[in-house]
Order: sequence, then structure tokens, then C-alpha cells
Amino acid sequence: MPIQINSFMGKFGFFARQHFPMLASDAYLKLQFVTRGKLQTKYCEYFLNAEEVPQPNVVNIETINRCNSTCAFCTANIHAEKRPFMKMDEALYRSIIDQLADWGYKGHLTLYGNNEPLLDTRLVEFHKYAREKLSESFIFCSTNGLILTIEKVDELKPYINQLIINNYANEYKLHDNLQKLYEHVKAHPDEYKDIDIVIQMRYLQEVLTNRAGSAPNKQATEKVITETCLLPFTDAWIMPNGKLGLCCCDNFEVTDFGDLTTTPLKEAWGSEKFQEVRRKIAEGRQEYPFCKHCDFIDAGFRMAMVKNILAGNVEAAHKQGGHERT
Repeated sequence: MPIQINSFMGKFGFFARQHFPMLASDAYLKLQFVTRGKLQTKYCEYFLNAEEVPQPNVVNIETINRCNSTCAFCTANIHAEKRPFMKMDEALYRSIIDQLADWGYKGHLTLYGNNEPLLDTRLVEFHKYAREKLSESFIFCSTNGLILTIEKVDELKPYINQLIINNYANEYKLHDNLQKLYEHVKAHPDEYKDIDIVIQMRYLQEVLTNRAGSAPNKQATEKVITETCLLPFTDAWIMPNGKLGLCCCDNFEVTDFGDLTTTPLKEAWGSEKFQEVRRKIAEGRQEYPFCKHCDFIDAGFRMAMVKNILAGNVEAAHKQGGHERT
């Protein structure tokens, strides 16, 4: 099926997030930490004991650090944004993609961070270049869909494997433009057979994680999180200024593991500076100040990837569909 509509626990889950936001958030996070701890620890051990630092499983390149939505849980919403405006230099973007190609990278790529990627008018061109250079990579695009059109989907579809549309709203209802897109794709399935389009029903005022204390509607408490975290092991997080950051929870772009305008990505990713932080986080988030009170945990697709990798099925990991982060 080229297009589908998803929602965690369906309409019931949406209702719970709408009317019992803190309860829904706390229950979800407790479940995830309990069920995923052992696998996360195993992957951290695998990564740190490898003879050569493994490649990232997901490369996130934020080409513009702005959004056009009002999501209550996100620092990039139009009322909470504090970062100086920045767009990635085109030459830097092409250099990063070229480096990935030279590295033999076949993992996931997304031109998305704490932003709305469609605000970058170069997005189609950038995806085209990535597809030309990384023919075996799984390229997915995440958007809030507010300015998405059928025409834009048609421009993107030759270059991406998956389009994730987060329909952020206060009611369980598609925005008008997404309703048109849904009906169009359903009516023309052959035209979209080579792309997986997922519309996720998301509550605009949802309480998710505290994102290392930066979430506008859920600040970090003094509670110390002792579990490990996958993100520094699975994701290369690249900001528009060319800095390699720790993870998506660095909403204010304060972590720095290499300036990719002067340092090769492979070198920065495998640096002793980054490895030392990974070793600390593998022992528990309490060992690294930035992560100490962060209750973020991946929404699931990274867990599926690392499970495949640990089982020796790297090819299946590369084909694993993307998913929105929690």
C-alpha cells in the first residue's frame, strides 16, 4: 500500500495524549525503558568493542534550522525558536554526501532535524544529489505537511524511499491538503508504488520527552536517568553550521564533536572525543552531564535496526522503514 495512516494506539491513544498528556507520556516512557534496556546495552557493547568504529545507521542533515508549526513539545516551534537563522552551505552539503559515498555508506539518510525541511527550497535538488551518490541508501523525508502539495510529493518521489508526514493537530483529523494527498495517492496507486507514504496522526499539544530539558512543555526534573541511549551510537547529527552534534535532543546546538567544514565526517564520527562520551553514556546517562536528566528514548525504528545488526542481518537493517522520533 503506497499510503497509510498511523497513530500510536489509534484513536484511543490520541484521546489519551489529548486528555491525559502527562499520564500518557509517563506510561509510554516507562514501558519503553523497561522493554528496550537490554538490547540498547548490547548494541552499545557491540559498537564500543568493534575493531573499527561502525558507521552510523542514520545520518541526519539539517539543512535549515527553522519550522513553521506550533507543536508544544518542540523548541523549533515558531513561538519558542531561539537559534540564529541558518541554512547549510550547498558546497558543504555536497561534500558531506560525497564523503558518505566514498565511505561506502548504505544506511539511512534524512535531511531533517529540529526543523521543517520543506522550508528549504533546495530540498528536491538536495535529495536528487543524495540519490545519485547514495544509490543503495534508504532515504526518508519527514515533514509536518503544512505546506506539502501533491506536486511536491511528485517532485520528491524519484529520490526517496519513504515520506513520513506528521499531521500535528488538536483533533483526530487530516489537514485539508493532506486529505487531498491521501485521496490522490489512493486513486493512483501505480504512480506511487515505489514510495512508502506514512501519515502519522499526532496531537499538537502532546507531551513527549523532556529532550535534555529543552522541551517547552516538559522541562527536565532532578531525576537522574541511569539507562543508556542509542542515539550517539546510531545517529550522525549534522547541524546547518556544519557541526557534528551529539543527538536530536541538542535543540540549541551546543554539543560539538567536529566542524565538518574542516574535519572529515568519518574522522569526527570515530574520534576519541566522541568515543569517550559514548563510553560514558554506555554506563548510564548519569555519567554525561548533557544526558543526565534526559528521558528521550527512540520511537522504535532504531531498535529494529540494531536488532537486525546484532543478528548479522545488516541488509535488513538498511531497508528498515524510518519513523518519527519520540
